[in-house]
Amino acid sequence: MQPIKQLLLTLVTFLVTYFLYAQQQTVTGKVTDAKTGEPVAGVSIQVRASKAGTTTNDDGVFSIQAGANDILEISRVGYKTLSININGQSTININFESSAQELGQIVLVGSRRGGRVKTETAVPVDVVNVAQATLSTGRMDITSILNYAAPSFNYNKQSGSDGADHIDLATLRGLGPDQTLVLINGKRRHQTAFVAVFGTRGRGNSGTDLSAIPVAAIERVEILRDGASAQYGSDAIAGVINIILKKTTHEFTGNIGYSGYYDHRYNPFFKKEQGQYIYGKAIDGNAINFNGNYGLTLGKKGGFINFTGNFLRQGKTYRQALETDPSKSDFMYTNIYRRAHGDGSVTGGGIFYNAELPAGKGKTTLYSFGGYNYKASDAYAFTRNFSARPDRFPTQPNGDLIEVPGIIMTAIDGEKYFNPHIQTHIGDISVAAGVRGVSKDNWNWDVSNTTGNNNFHFYGDKTFNASKGASQTHFDDGGFALLQNTTNINFSKELFSNFNLAVGGEYRYERYKLFAGEEASYTNYDPNGDKATGSQGFPGYQPNDEVKADRSVLGFYLDGEMDVTKSFLLNGAVRVESYSDFGLTRNFKLATRLKATNNFNLRGSVSTGFRAPSLAQINFSSTFTTVQGGNIAEVKIAPNYSPITKAAGIPKLKQEKSTNVSMGFVWKPFKDVTLTVDGYWVRVKDRVVLSGQFSVDDNTLDPALINAMQNLNVSLAQFFANAVNTTNRGIDIVLENNNKTGVNSYFKWVFTGNFQEMKINKVNVPAKLSGTADLRATFFSDRERAFVLASAPKSKFAINLEYGKNKFSVGTRFTYFGKITLLGYGEDGLGINPMVPSDANANVYVPDQYFYNGKMVSDVYLGYQLSKKINLNIGADNVFNIHPDLGINPLARGWAFNNETGGPWDAVQMGGNGIRFFAKIGFKF
Repeated sequence: MQPIKQLLLTLVTFLVTYFLYAQQQTVTGKVTDAKTGEPVAGVSIQVRASKAGTTTNDDGVFSIQAGANDILEISRVGYKTLSININGQSTININFESSAQELGQIVLVGSRRGGRVKTETAVPVDVVNVAQATLSTGRMDITSILNYAAPSFNYNKQSGSDGADHIDLATLRGLGPDQTLVLINGKRRHQTAFVAVFGTRGRGNSGTDLSAIPVAAIERVEILRDGASAQYGSDAIAGVINIILKKTTHEFTGNIGYSGYYDHRYNPFFKKEQGQYIYGKAIDGNAINFNGNYGLTLGKKGGFINFTGNFLRQGKTYRQALETDPSKSDFMYTNIYRRAHGDGSVTGGGIFYNAELPAGKGKTTLYSFGGYNYKASDAYAFTRNFSARPDRFPTQPNGDLIEVPGIIMTAIDGEKYFNPHIQTHIGDISVAAGVRGVSKDNWNWDVSNTTGNNNFHFYGDKTFNASKGASQTHFDDGGFALLQNTTNINFSKELFSNFNLAVGGEYRYERYKLFAGEEASYTNYDPNGDKATGSQGFPGYQPNDEVKADRSVLGFYLDGEMDVTKSFLLNGAVRVESYSDFGLTRNFKLATRLKATNNFNLRGSVSTGFRAPSLAQINFSSTFTTVQGGNIAEVKIAPNYSPITKAAGIPKLKQEKSTNVSMGFVWKPFKDVTLTVDGYWVRVKDRVVLSGQFSVDDNTLDPALINAMQNLNVSLAQFFANAVNTTNRGIDIVLENNNKTGVNSYFKWVFTGNFQEMKINKVNVPAKLSGTADLRATFFSDRERAFVLASAPKSKFAINLEYGKNKFSVGTRFTYFGKITLLGYGEDGLGINPMVPSDANANVYVPDQYFYNGKMVSDVYLGYQLSKKINLNIGADNVFNIHPDLGINPLARGWAFNNETGGPWDAVQMGGNGIRFFAKIGFKF
């Protein structure tokens, strides 16, 4: 009887199951935002009876099996939960109403599943509402705005640092600017062709210039503060910045703004009687900015095309230490080294677009975005003084100076001098296009191609090639260009109601060019070799520097995310990439989030990562000439494949490797208050840096290197190398509140903080350059170590308070920049244990060391809604006119300006421009 019972039970079970599934039907639909009409991704669709579930894809589309009389439960954080009777319908389109301001906090970066509210993610993500952040400050580019909005994001405008003056490179969690990946709408953004040789941040690094993206084109910026190479590939060691473009239609929005600096303490305009410096007006750095955005609908299924245009013109700033009383603490001697010290000027503009067009039956969408940006910048180089170096000036055969009007200047003490201008023309273009949809078996798929090109061209202006005389004062110095083309294919599917699988591949092609300047920019025409060579300020790249190099990258990834329980989320990813120039990389990531209580989440991750050496680091070559005792000698930054580099024992550049561990929590103690605390530990091996200069006259060098340098007539040589291992550890804190205090009023505040420290674990000196202590110190000097360690202050925190009532709003922002320590070149100019003679006794030496103590910067702003369509915002950044401490050892004031900028301070902390007033008119028609 027992087998018969089992057979009957099996038969009954089969019939019941068959009956139930025979009554099932496929229900499809699309979920859109009730207010904006935009599709809503990541919406949970669950059948009440069977508990079967799925989520909407990026187009808001879903498909699920359910009974004809079943009920669908529709839910997503930030929206009102819905219960919908199927009633035999096969298509159900849903207008979803938002229930909270958390809607704007939904993030897409860090997961290949539908978006999550940032407090529910397994890794920390900041969300910056760009429209709101822009109006409350005079800062007009996205890089400087983010510097005051995200805890571990750091940026300083450079000065006196060649091309670094003209481009905006930032860092995340104290790592290099090229160790953060930038995405636009989830697609990889190309980097700049520029590689920084000078400056206080990112020396030897490339990076992505965020200023090439119009602020008005950006809906929000998502900053993933965690290693993500296993998910996104190279560069994502410190994290990922995902820029989400606007999708609005039939609205003309934007702003027109003005800002200017009023620094009565360090602007030489206020002490022009000193007669030593170049200056502008009482208010300098004047900037006018326009941003406009408008969108049109495409088709009848929710398609759109959104356009943005922007224009910026910003003048130079001029800053010097003006105190002449030696008894005062801010006294410095006359700066004869850089008489025009400050920020360069910039004029730029561009257009951007973002478009989507649903096709077919609504499950397929064509999309594209991209734009063009052009920027022309002009910055002063170091001053040339006739009494010190007449060989840099055009002269008559008898040695008399040829005074060229408008270029040769005369100081109050009779000194003749000129200030070369370094100009750059930077063009940036990108186009992305793709198609995404849902297959019949509910696989989400996405195929795209993104192309970007950056062209960086140098010019010398109001300067001379002294060996040619005074006949030419403008030079084409050459430059470089980088092309990047990325093709992606991605698939993802909610295999079960709690598990999402994503797989995909990527092919990337990169091409780098370095092109020479005109002959006069680098040639010495003096038969005796007594005159300086090339364009003063920035000698042109020479024909033997030229290069054209390319490489290809093929990568594959596997990504899974699973809700193990309602409280326990687990995410994992693995990625393999093959580079045509250095080989294979393999990386993984595990991340988790545990909802300990309804208002307290624990989260953590562990991952490995990598950054491929950029083509610029592998191929960059620069040759410039010095004149020593009538002999012309060349200084060479040698590319990785150069005979000099090989003779020095520098290995072929390889990828930087990282291990990243993070752990933190999210706590909502009250309805409108959220606290996130995330600790991190990042170890990076084989960081690429630029070495010090090795002299052909140093007989302790390997004979093969000396011979190679002599064969190429090179006196000094330096190299890019995988030279440094570092460890960063720190903690990020974000505490925010957004609370309505009445029907027409609100009070919101946010505290962000980053506390971190970095350690240099090891310097990897090649055997051929480690024969003596001096050689090892030259390879990576104390000064260079200080720059790496100062890539972020040990502490940085900000408090933003804002109150609004009816048409008025008022706010203040306090930002603290922690202490930074940097080193000068020292008396010998080498930066190795740099020491200089003291003022009191020339035989007593003191460290050439600068302590930039922590400083608090205060901003204030006021907003008023003039009408429904126009608002006015006015305020002041750095309202108390705070500056970094002077870059000087008080015991050796005679050795002032022996720093990176040649000015009163290095490019650190809040910068040296002082108080900035601004006014902006925002509009929405």
